[in-house]
Amino acid sequence: MDLRERIASAMGRVRPELAELVAIRSVADPRQFPPEECARAAQWVLDAFAGAGFSDARLAETADGSQAVLGTRPGPDPDAPTVLLYAHYDVQPPLNEAEWRTPPFELTEADGRWYGRGAADCKGNILMHLTALRALGDEVTVNLKLVVEGSEEQGTGGLEDWVPGHTDLLRADAILVCDTGNAAVGHPAVTVSLRGMVNVIVHVEALASELHSGMFGGAAPDALAALVAMLATLRDAHGNTTVRGLDNTQTWPGAPYSPETFKADAGVLDGVSLLGDGTVSDMIWARPAVTILGLDCPPVLGSAAAITPRASARLNLRVPPGMQAGDAARALVRHLHAVAPWGVHVKAETEASGSPFHANTSGPAYQAIAAAMQEAYGLPMVMLGQGGSIPLCNVLADTYPDAELIMMGVEEPLTLMHAPNESVDPAEIAAMALTEALFLQRYAAIRS
Repeated sequence: MDLRERIASAMGRVRPELAELVAIRSVADPRQFPPEECARAAQWVLDAFAGAGFSDARLAETADGSQAVLGTRPGPDPDAPTVLLYAHYDVQPPLNEAEWRTPPFELTEADGRWYGRGAADCKGNILMHLTALRALGDEVTVNLKLVVEGSEEQGTGGLEDWVPGHTDLLRADAILVCDTGNAAVGHPAVTVSLRGMVNVIVHVEALASELHSGMFGGAAPDALAALVAMLATLRDAHGNTTVRGLDNTQTWPGAPYSPETFKADAGVLDGVSLLGDGTVSDMIWARPAVTILGLDCPPVLGSAAAITPRASARLNLRVPPGMQAGDAARALVRHLHAVAPWGVHVKAETEASGSPFHANTSGPAYQAIAAAMQEAYGLPMVMLGQGGSIPLCNVLADTYPDAELIMMGVEEPLTLMHAPNESVDPAEIAAMALTEALFLQRYAAIRS
């Protein structure tokens, strides 16, 4: 039985196991979900990889309180290269459960896809790893290491803080960071560029308390109106990000992303325009982009005829390679202070940040993964950027400068990760598991 047939046979375990894992509500935020859920997920992952040859699988607590699953699986030759497998078991909160067509923590099949929070990001990648390892059996020609973390989605930096103090435990020649995906179902890709991320919370105060809008409106400053005016300066009429001090002219040199495909992937409504004066690839992979994540202000339901004395917003700024996250954060904070009207009091603080990343793609691991993807999919591998951030990549690159980092996985655009109705195409799990298995089987020969 060849590898493709073995992958197909191993896929029989994927749906029930992914259903078990999706049912664990492993949101790494104790304000929303009990921490015992993350502990259950960590134990599930530990047991599964222990059964896949990582006999020393164990838990390590990180600085933010999350637990990472670690393990090693020696190959037949101690001098063979070492490959580190990465994924994460924590997930985003479900957001508005009323917007889900299926229960968010119950894996449900519809139209050939499997729906559920974490089905793709990143529990589908955990099952991808397990399927590849089970199909290979004893035919792994490299030494393996494993880390599956538990707080990636919260951005609290547990594993990033842990790695520099435990360098020998994760040292490897190639690192498969399996938390991205292909250009589309059936179209293999690796991600070579990540935008960094800055979260800023801005508070605006104008009055000591609410005031009757009839008695005081027109002269009394309105904190919510001031905040809205400030936020309106973050983009121009075309949708370009206009934070003072940030370059908004960079272009993407790699694979294009057609506007028609992007509109379909993003669910853009009829008649609604895409943003920016660059290509889609420029706008999502090469240029800064600011998003308003949330507002603290009176809700429509129950609001009174009163002037709002204070209001806040949470902003997310994506920072492309070529910019420093710290510089971008300072530019955004300066901008907010500079555009505040009427002398309102402004407090803007950086909540979290992560640097952009660009991979070195010239080594033997990239040759091996390109060959594996070509064989698995029958199509050549392309190189993509990603607008999302994986701060761990910078930590790994700084800690292990000689290692090749390969970002790949099952999270193609239709997965809608981080949104309601997240899903995964099981064909992607199978094809990416085959890709990984071929890589682990042949990388040692290509590297020698």
